[in-house]
Amino acid sequence: MYKEYLTKCGLLGTENMTVIWFNHAIQDEERRRRLYAGEIFVYDDLRSVAEFASFAREIVEAALAAYDPLRVHEALTPSELASVLGRLKPTFTHHHESRRLASRILDELGTDLDDCHMDVPKLRTSYPTGHLTKGIAYAFPAHRDTWYGGPQAQINWWLPIYPLSGDNAMALYPRYFSNPVVNDSDQFNYYRRNVERRGVAKFVDEDPRVQPSAIGLSQDEPEFRLLPAVGGLIVFSGSQLHATASSAGCLSRYSVDFRTVSRSDVERGLGAPNLDVRCTGTALRDFRRASDAAPMPEELARRLDPVGPTQDELAVFNPRAQDR
Repeated sequence: MYKEYLTKCGLLGTENMTVIWFNHAIQDEERRRRLYAGEIFVYDDLRSVAEFASFAREIVEAALAAYDPLRVHEALTPSELASVLGRLKPTFTHHHESRRLASRILDELGTDLDDCHMDVPKLRTSYPTGHLTKGIAYAFPAHRDTWYGGPQAQINWWLPIYPLSGDNAMALYPRYFSNPVVNDSDQFNYYRRNVERRGVAKFVDEDPRVQPSAIGLSQDEPEFRLLPAVGGLIVFSGSQLHATASSAGCLSRYSVDFRTVSRSDVERGLGAPNLDVRCTGTALRDFRRASDAAPMPEELARRLDPVGPTQDELAVFNPRAQDR
């Protein structure tokens, strides 16, 4: 039965096999190579991850005050909740502890902090279908982060801060890692997105921003959901096809993710294969060295995008704007 389920999800088979490693001790360079090949790493009981989750819970619970974070959707309207998140998310993202704690995770897992560059950690929220699923709590359909300007060498680090449930988690479609997907990423420009982040909390019923997604993907498409306990972590390539998965009756979900890029890999042109990315612009300038926050060299960003932003666009994430 278990083998049949994995085969249905595209995890087994001669053409679409996906390897998932659990608590695997491995050198970071080799881990990156495997991530670029579509493999996924899951870790449990990491001290640094548990510490980061605890810090994130403190920020969330302080912002929501008397409300139960897992049931706040029962107490606040979508508009009221969007207003709270409009203050909560930037507070978390730009708190000095967020970057420090993310760096501790990288260090615990043997990452070279002088080579590794990371973007700002982001607090993700997912609410039941029919509540707040636009704007600042956008429920992402199936997408690759590379359709949003992420470099091919981007690695995603994702951790829950409260216990997960299967009806509100992250869905992965790993059999598409090696297969192109019809998508509308040609409509997306990363530098325009940096401008659009301002005032995103006002989008409650509709979200006019371009959101690249898979086109024609069946609702019955095989997918799987990894549910690590608090203190656990999922690491995967930014080229993995994934989505927000929730339901009408689920509890609210809170997670944290951050992304990293190896400078040496960008210099050498290493990363996951580019099968179907057609967006313009690059997020590479948002990544800063994990050891001392030094910026990524401009020549590397120009290598990925020789055109650059126009006068009305922003090349670098604006810390006063909202996160996507």
